[in-house]
Amino acid sequence: MASPASRRSPRSRDKTGGSSFIDLVWSRVARPLLFRLDPELAHRIVLTLLTIMPAFGRQNDSDVLEQNLWGMRFVNPLGLAAGLDKDAVALAAWQTLGFGFAEVGTITPRPQPGNPRPRLWRLPEHRALINRLGFPGLGMEVAARRVERLRQRRPRMRIGVNLGPNKDTPPERVADDIAALAQRLGPVADFIVINISSPNTPGLREWQAPQHLRTLITRAFAGRLEAGANRPPLLIKLAPDIDSDQLRLICETAMELRLNGIVATNTTTAREAVGVRADYPGGLSGQPLKSRAREIISQIYRHAGGALPIIGVGGVASAEDAYGHICAGANLVELYTGLIYEGPGLPTTIVDGLTALMERDGYGRIKDAVGSSA
Repeated sequence: MASPASRRSPRSRDKTGGSSFIDLVWSRVARPLLFRLDPELAHRIVLTLLTIMPAFGRQNDSDVLEQNLWGMRFVNPLGLAAGLDKDAVALAAWQTLGFGFAEVGTITPRPQPGNPRPRLWRLPEHRALINRLGFPGLGMEVAARRVERLRQRRPRMRIGVNLGPNKDTPPERVADDIAALAQRLGPVADFIVINISSPNTPGLREWQAPQHLRTLITRAFAGRLEAGANRPPLLIKLAPDIDSDQLRLICETAMELRLNGIVATNTTTAREAVGVRADYPGGLSGQPLKSRAREIISQIYRHAGGALPIIGVGGVASAEDAYGHICAGANLVELYTGLIYEGPGLPTTIVDGLTALMERDGYGRIKDAVGSSA
């Protein structure tokens, strides 16, 4: 079986004329204008424009890309990563753009402003971003109402919610924050992701340690291990800055706790390790993170023997990037920074390209490619 190719597949950019036109407008007009603005202002403008997009337009359906995970149908494996739509502002637009699912958040129990500005920087030479946003948002009540409104329109796109504690919550109350979030948002979400890996909330990454993770989950989700408990799938989001031994212990703990999966990975603070030198504080995302994220994905797949579903995140900006994560062990993939640089035609380009790559390698279903290179 052929391994994922590094070259761009011939269909990945040119299959649909509409996608090519959108790419052209983005690269020649929209991106140059937006990149003259402060990154956070540009972000708000784009989200506002997305809220007025026609809802639920063409979605990229393909039998070969469809899969059943956690008892749910995903029409394709491509999702929006948490961080771009923190308050579930543009939910309908993500399906219109072609995503099979979207993860909104990180959502906190109470509204909070996040860290002081400036707190978001572009690194165009690396196709990367650095952020130290610190979970700014309107809180769980606003997000829950927005997800509920979309649910009434019966979307085909799956919706995940990414949850985190408020910055001023003391460590002994973090589990209470997560429990409150899960109770409010769990009933309206298809799956829950606990963010224990952002570098921008002091002390948050300490919850990745197996003993702390066990305490957090058992306190926030008391009774989770009871047979027949009605609950949405529960995942944790890990940092890429974890060594192999610690990652193995985390995987063992996740399976012991019967977690339903892992999101790999969040942003990195080990910039020089991925070839980037920059003085801005915060976590780095984008193309430089791709190889490290894929390494973590592969290690999780091997540690768990393929039994722990993985959402792969980091450096996805083409069909080949997404396919590489899938072959490393990811069941689903997400992107954020790639959308900033490549534009709104990227989801369609990736989904069409995935179909071509699978045809090239002889896979009849996307699930057959999962872990093929691990």
